[in-house]
Amino acid sequence: MSNIRITKQFSFETGHALYGYDGKCKNVHGHSYKLSVTVIGQPIADTSNVKFGMVIDFGDLKKIVKEEIVDVFDHATVFNKNTPHIELAKELEDRGHNVLLVEYQPTSEMMVIDFAKKIQIRLPQNIQLHSLKLQETDSSYAEWFASDNKQ
Repeated sequence: MSNIRITKQFSFETGHALYGYDGKCKNVHGHSYKLSVTVIGQPIADTSNVKFGMVIDFGDLKKIVKEEIVDVFDHATVFNKNTPHIELAKELEDRGHNVLLVEYQPTSEMMVIDFAKKIQIRLPQNIQLHSLKLQETDSSYAEWFASDNKQ
């Protein structure tokens, strides 16, 4: 049986600020992120399985990514909790804002690494995460490939 890659695309709105950065992104701002999630596996060969012929049901993949990424990051503001931005985060939270404190600088590069870890844990054992593409703007994106990250 052949290995097949399938991709599902998602979008969400997220704000962030890069503490210590020497450009405009040190200011709180937001992006309309687009996330492409590609998995690889073999289509189900069991003709009695309701998902016969599928690598993974797109709905099942959607559920994983929505729960782990989209529902968490959408309309949230992300700060590195190991910086003085934690004070700003507390102020925003006290005013009812959705704030995420992460262990990393919230760049596209670091976010895509975080997303890969979260998605991999939830995938069925016969399905592997192949790649992620996190698009921050129309012309800027970060990509994560399993083949570049073999342990």
